[in-house]
Amino acid sequence: MKRNFWTMSVLATGALLASASLAQAQQNCAPRALVIERLASSYGETRQSIGLAQNNTMVEVFASTDTGSWTITVTNAAGLTCLVASGQAFERLAESLPTPAEDA
Repeated sequence: MKRNFWTMSVLATGALLASASLAQAQQNCAPRALVIERLASSYGETRQSIGLAQNNTMVEVFASTDTGSWTITVTNAAGLTCLVASGQAFERLAESLPTPAEDA
């Protein structure tokens, strides 16, 4: 019985370590210059917008107006950039705020 418990403990620990390594590998992070170069050369994407988020992180949207592909990245203060989302059918919009309703 002790042997089965030990085997299960080892297997569970191995599964936790494997899932942690997999999570780190799936983050898709690299130095900012490399990410920007790859988005430009592989997808024809250029920066379309930028903003600051929590903890001095920079959020950017890259897109190709030719193919419609887009990518959202987050860069930390150390210059590490991570891909957050990507997709197709990018459109540039210039919407204005709705006019407030007049009080009666």
